[in-house]
Amino acid sequence: MHNWFECKVRYDKTTENGLIKTVTEPYLVDALSFTEAEARIVEQMKPFISGEFQVSGIRHRNFAETFLSKTGDRYYSVRLAFISLDEKSGTEKRQMVNVLAQASTLKEALDTVTYEMGKTVVDYQFVGIVETPIMDIFSCKSEE
Repeated sequence: MHNWFECKVRYDKTTENGLIKTVTEPYLVDALSFTEAEARIVEQMKPFISGEFQVSGIRHRNFAETFLSKTGDRYYSVRLAFISLDEKSGTEKRQMVNVLAQASTLKEALDTVTYEMGKTVVDYQFVGIVETPIMDIFSCKSEE
C-alpha cells in the first residue's frame, strides 16, 4: 500500500530559448510521513537540478491505486465510484475512490483503467478523469 505525498519543488530552470525562469513543479512521492516525503524528494531531485531548489509545499494525496506505464509521459487522476448493494435496505451504495493512471493520452488512460479494473470483480463507474500537472513519481517499490 502506497502513502502518496505531492511535493512541489521550486527552482530556476533554463528554458529552450536560454532564459532562466523560476518554476514550481509537482512530484509524487511514496513516504510514511511529511518529513520522509521531503527528505525523499530532496534526494531524488539533487541529480537533476543544478543550483539551489526548495520544497515549497507538501500535501497528502489519496490514490487507492496506481496504474503505471513505461510509455506514458503524463499522469491522470481518475475518479471511480465503486457500486455495492446494501443488503439491509436494498439500496445501491457508491464509494468514491481516486486512482492514478500513467498514459500518453486521455483515451489511453481510460483504456488502462478499464483494463486493470476488468481484472477485478468490483462494479464501478467512471465519475471523472483529469490530467494532473505531476511531472514524475517516486515509489518505494521502484527503488527495490
